[in-house]
Amino acid sequence: MNDQDTPAAVVATEVAPRSKLTNYPEPFASRMKGREKSPLGDVFGLSNFGVNLTRLLPGAGSALRHAHAKQDEFIYILNGRPVLLTDTGETQLSPGMCAGFKAGTGNGHQLLNRTNEEVIYLEIGDRSAGDSVVYPDDDIQAVFVEGKWQFAHKDGTPY
Repeated sequence: MNDQDTPAAVVATEVAPRSKLTNYPEPFASRMKGREKSPLGDVFGLSNFGVNLTRLLPGAGSALRHAHAKQDEFIYILNGRPVLLTDTGETQLSPGMCAGFKAGTGNGHQLLNRTNEEVIYLEIGDRSAGDSVVYPDDDIQAVFVEGKWQFAHKDGTPY
């Protein structure tokens, strides 16, 4: 992408969602039904960090509960009332609230939409080379290699 292809600004809600629902292998991919991510950072060619406008339909989750080794993450709630699940329990969120997840803490996090209304939030994360992810509730782990996630069972067997 060169500067001539990069817009100066866009309407975030008009950025097309990703066509691929998730990078997770089955049986985890189908659990991401009802989640839609529009990659706002990609529109501007950002390479050091990503920004997504994410929508969760009623009953949907943001991701499997997870913790990154090297990637910090941040969320800002725009609409709806998701529940934030962490190792310390549940926190009810509402518009205007935000949360941050420092890399390397091992504190798994996940948003769940347990309401009948859509949840919309911004998620921001860096794109640290050599990142890895643990999923405390599921038999899956991930490593970020050459710009792609590689998934395996916790015993190291690839999916």
